[in-house]
Amino acid sequence: MPTIAYFYGIKISIYYIQKDHNPTHIHASYGEFDAEIDIITGEQIRGNLPRTAMKLLREWICVYREELIKMWETQEFKQLPPLE
Repeated sequence: MPTIAYFYGIKISIYYIQKDHNPTHIHASYGEFDAEIDIITGEQIRGNLPRTAMKLLREWICVYREELIKMWETQEFKQLPPLE
């Protein structure tokens, strides 16, 4: 699973598309916490992150949503800048 960004201790990864691997989402880990977050809605699908980490992650998703969707669709993964 390629890591596409890392900031404030939050590691963001994305899986290759598989038939049973929808909706479009990213995986985030922060310490002992892990979650899957829908790229389109910014909502947690599974898992849990602390409120502050989730707020930062949603802000980052808003900035890079188009790039994330493109990566999901094309499977051409790249590093994205951290949240500043």
